[in-house]
Amino acid sequence: MKLNRFHALGGYGIGWSANRRILIVALVITALLAVAATVAWFTGRADQHNSSAPGTTSSSSPGVPTIKNSTSTGGGSVSAPAQIAEPVAFAKAAALMLWSYDTRDTTRDQQLMGMQGWMTKEAEYADWASVSGQVPDPLLWSRMADQDQHATATVAEGHFPSAFKQALTDDPSAITEAYVYVVTVNGTQRIGWAKGGAGAEERAVTLAVQCRPDLDCTLAAIAPSVTQ
Repeated sequence: MKLNRFHALGGYGIGWSANRRILIVALVITALLAVAATVAWFTGRADQHNSSAPGTTSSSSPGVPTIKNSTSTGGGSVSAPAQIAEPVAFAKAAALMLWSYDTRDTTRDQQLMGMQGWMTKEAEYADWASVSGQVPDPLLWSRMADQDQHATATVAEGHFPSAFKQALTDDPSAITEAYVYVVTVNGTQRIGWAKGGAGAEERAVTLAVQCRPDLDCTLAAIAPSVTQ
């Protein structure tokens, strides 16, 4: 079996529209650079409000709907939210979570619920669609489970993209509006499946993480690559 027979969690959703995936980054860059990204942000926001991930219901926080879990085992193999207050370190932990899964003991709803626990509770900064979109649809998840597909990951490094660092240099106080930081993480995902099948792929993801003073960081969105 070839490694790419099934979508690897963490790469799924990569073909989505730029408007949908640029939501949070557009918000942050608008605040920091005061550029004309406002139109793109509102367009993406409208798309987000008109869509919801399968297996979700509305809640008081429209950015991150509540996942209905059909079992009593919590989030399955999804790691608990990292209690880290530094953006790059948190983004590394979040990337490991996003690149790791185990269909042998985790249902799709459990995967989503576990991922939801990492999200910011501030709805205006939460792009749940970009995060939940990393999880394959129910049919594909079922096929992956039939093959006992599972994955672990390692992180090589994480850093602030140069455009984000320049924005902070140009206006250091702007970050205090939302405390949303953009971090790019690089690493390796190792995938295994039935009958000893295995393989590895290099991974890279740009995350928007919210780290308010004196609070642990939370995940706001999976963002498009801004720049290295």
